[in-house]
This record gives sequence, structure tokens and C-alpha cells, in this order.
Amino acid sequence: MPIRTVERTTPVPTEQTVAVAEPGDPGGPSAPAERDPPRRGAWFRYTLPGAWTALIFACLSFSPSLVPRPGLLQGVVCGITAAIGYGLGVIGAYVWRTFPDRPPRPAGKRSWPVFFGLGGALLVVSWLLGQRWQGQLREMMSAPPESFWSKLLLPLAAAGVFVLLIGIGRGLRGAYRWLWGLLSKWIGRRAARAIGWVVVVGLSLLLLSGLLQDVLLKGMDSAFSVVDGGTSELVTQPTSTLRSGGADSLVPWDTLGFQGRNFTGAGPTAPEIAAFWDQPTADAPIRAYAGIKSASDAEGRARLAVDDLDRAGGFDREYLLVAGTTGTGWVDPASIDALEYEVRGDIASVAIQYSYLPSWLSFLVDQARAREAGRALFDAVYQRWSELPIDKRPKLLFFGVSLGSFSGEAAFSGEADLANRTDGVLFAGPPNFNPLRREFETGRDAGSTAAAPVFRDGRIVRFSPDPTQPAGPADAPWDGTRVLYLMHGSDPVAWWSPSLLLNRPDWLDEPAGNDQLEEMFWIPFVTFWQVTVDMMELVDVPSGHGHDYQANYLDGWAQVVQPAGWTPEKAEQLRAIILAEPDLG
Repeated sequence: MPIRTVERTTPVPTEQTVAVAEPGDPGGPSAPAERDPPRRGAWFRYTLPGAWTALIFACLSFSPSLVPRPGLLQGVVCGITAAIGYGLGVIGAYVWRTFPDRPPRPAGKRSWPVFFGLGGALLVVSWLLGQRWQGQLREMMSAPPESFWSKLLLPLAAAGVFVLLIGIGRGLRGAYRWLWGLLSKWIGRRAARAIGWVVVVGLSLLLLSGLLQDVLLKGMDSAFSVVDGGTSELVTQPTSTLRSGGADSLVPWDTLGFQGRNFTGAGPTAPEIAAFWDQPTADAPIRAYAGIKSASDAEGRARLAVDDLDRAGGFDREYLLVAGTTGTGWVDPASIDALEYEVRGDIASVAIQYSYLPSWLSFLVDQARAREAGRALFDAVYQRWSELPIDKRPKLLFFGVSLGSFSGEAAFSGEADLANRTDGVLFAGPPNFNPLRREFETGRDAGSTAAAPVFRDGRIVRFSPDPTQPAGPADAPWDGTRVLYLMHGSDPVAWWSPSLLLNRPDWLDEPAGNDQLEEMFWIPFVTFWQVTVDMMELVDVPSGHGHDYQANYLDGWAQVVQPAGWTPEKAEQLRAIILAEPDLG
């Protein structure tokens, strides 16, 4: 009598595996194989291996990062990393079971009580250590203490995020199982399984990218465009011919956008600058700007802004500043105001808007528009500037903070191009994906650090975490064009990178900076999400830490332009003025 054989199949990586014979096997069922539906309440049941790894990742999430985290953000990090840990635990248990080729075993009678007892103790210890580290960060940065209600949000946020992410994962698994069973009616089981995964993953990615691009981003762009139509209560339309939106301007006031109106409708006046320098008179600074509604594309806005700059006499000043903007068209007022004071008002500045989205969102999705705007504006300015007689050209400067530095870098090809086409550059808080910043950092001289790289002896480009001190190397000449990058050791925007997921960064192998904790260390997956939520900076840390450079611009500009008559006393006098300025929104 012939012996009938039944093929043994490897279970899929799920938390509950049901043995199913291959359709068409000699001893198997003739109908297509399908999974049984999950038991009632299975969506809120968890495996022991997944729970232990989730616990370990949750405990590690309390380790310190760059800036203080309130309870809400700590809960988000805890929930995300715990969900990642749970998934890794489930996959690891599945791989382990494949060696003996056995189904999952039920948890022992005491397994869950031991988990809850020991796990609860580990969470409490981790939370206490986290509170200690957060307190050290707050003390070092002079940040206010965390409130009781903020701490109360931590477990709520962690549980909510964890359950949501696991639920999404199980929903995708359910869709895969359903598609697998459906396809098994017409094709082999292995082919149905492979196609099921490809279809579910592919459709998920397409849906996510399409939803972001076609629905969410357009919807948010439309929503933020309403905000862009407003005007700060602290700003009024200028009457001067020296400002876009003012008398005789080529750019209508109502097309400048919210940040454009802040840019041209505020800033130090000639009497204020004269009083700062104890002199009878000073020049009134020129500011030109074009918003999204001012022209249909980036090149059109750049041409219009430069035409208005020329109309106001901007090319007749001693200094001409091109400013890269962030998503909403924002230029940090402290940066422009500080420079206008330092050069006694003999300066013209120009900028354009390229998006309605706020900085944190532009940082993720508006890089292409930022690059296009930076190139278009500088090229338009440089073309007009190069047409002037050499002895009539103003000193050409560039500035950008955060995404504005990325926009500015896009106009240049490297160190030599920066030196050949500008007389000075100040970039603050440059994102880690800035191509020139990465080039200078990876090509740094031997012995220098990623946090303070020295590129080719600092002959043109230098980096500084604290511009109150001369940018190094102090013993090397810094003649001609000066390019200065300001990067706080605690700035998450400067250090965030997708590579943090699986690779330890150089800056964590180096001695901690002046506003970093020595206790910070790299953890796969965890550090990435810590730095990601750090970019939201919900804790109000004083200027000079994190991504706030308000107190640093004046020292940075002093090193770049070397203004006449500049002293430490003048620096402190101007710092008091800058830090007292109201927030325009």
C-alpha cells in the first residue's frame, strides 16, 4: 500500500499559528486554506516574548537625549519604542521556533505574574532615572521644572501610542491573511502568501505617500495659507520707500504673507541705531520681500524682490544680505536686527517665501521648494550685483537658519564657490542633511570632532557651538570671506538623521558639548525617536540651547563682518536689546 506524504509547512510570523495543510496536498483538504478569524478580544492580547522586548525598549526610552522632554513627548517616545520592541520580540520568537519547527507554546502559569511584577519594578526604576536625567538637563539649560500634570500625561500617551501602533500592525496582518486566503483559491499557497505580502505592503506605502501628498499636505497647505493672510498686532504697514509693501513698492502689502509683513514692517529704526552707537544719525535699513502671492513661481518672486530691492536703493548700500527663509517665509528677526545694528544701518536685506507650511513640516517635506527658492533668489541678486562696477558693489552676505541654511547652501557648489561669490556667510542650526555642511563635516581635518569640525585649517569655513568665543582654530588665519556655522551641541535639528536608527553617530563618540549630558548614549531605534521628538522642543529652554539661536546671532555676525568699533560691552548692550524684542509670531 503506497505511503501518502503530507508536506510540513513553516508557520508565518504571527502571534497565534494555526496548522494549515497545503491546498491540493494528497492528505490535505480540497478547499483553499484560510486562517481562522482571530478570537474575540485577540486584538488586545499580547505574546510574552513581545511583551518582554517591549518592556526593555520602553525602559531604554527614559535615557537622556538632547533637550528636556515633557511627559507627553516622553510618553510618545515610550509608546513608539515599546511597539518596535514588541514587533522585534514577536519576530525573534518566530525565528527561534523555526529551528525546531514547532508551533508557539502557551505561556507558563507564572510567566505573566512574573512579567508584571518584575516589569513594573523595572519601569519605576527607569522612570526615576529618567526624572533625574531630565532634571539635570533642565538645570543645565535653566529650563523651568516639569509640572505634575505634565508627568501625568506620560503613561496615558505611552499606552495610547503603543496600542494604536500594535493595532495598525494587526490590521495589516489581518488584511494580509484575508488576501492570502482569497488568492489561495486560484494559485498555490506559497505564491498566494508572497503576493499577499507584496500587495499589502505596496498598497500601504502607496496609500501613505498618496495620502500625504494629495490630501494631508494640500489640506494643511490650504489651512496654513489662511494663517498666512493675517498680520501681527505688533506690525503696521510701512510708509517708507525703503520697505516692500510701503510707499512706491513694487510688491503689494497684502501679498507679502504673515512673515513677509513681519519682515518689512518691523526692525530697528535709524534713530534707534544712531542711539546705540551714540552718533547723531544713522542709515535706515532697507528690506525687500516677495510672498507666495506676489508671483506665481520662485523665479518670479526672486525677480520681483530684487526689482523692489533695486528700486529702494539696496545696491547702493555698503552691505547686501540675501536671507534664506524657513517654510512659512520666516527670517529670524534677531538675526537681521543684530546685523543692522552692527553695520550702523548701511545695509539692504532681501528674502522670498516658498511655502505656507511651518518649519517642522517643511523640514520633512519642503526640501525641494527650499532648494529652488534659495537658488533662484541668490542667482537673481548675484546677476544684478555682478553687473555693477567692481568699486560700486556692496559687500554680499548670506544668512540662513534651519531650513533657511539648506535653502542657502543650494546656491553654492562648495567652499571655493562660497568664497568667490560672497563676502561673508552665517548659517545657524543647519539640518544634518545640508549637503555642504555634511561635506565639511565628513572631510574634516584629522583630530577635529563632528561637533566642531575643522575643514582645511579653517581658512574659509568654520564651526562654532558658542560664538562668544572665537571660532577655531584660533591659531590659523581667517582672511577674506568668512563662512561660519553655528551649531549647539543640544540642537536636535542639527543632529537628526535617519541613520540614527541603526548607526551610532560620530558626535556621540566624542566628549559631550557644553550643553549635552555625558550620560547620553546611542541605542538602536530608541535614539532616533528621541531626537525626532526633541525637534518639537515643547520645553521652553533659554536662547543659546536647542534650536534657539536668538542670543547667538550678534556674536556670529561680529565674527563674520568684523564691524568697526565693536567691543564686548557693545555686544552685551545689543544682546539686551535683541532678547527684549517681542515675539511677532
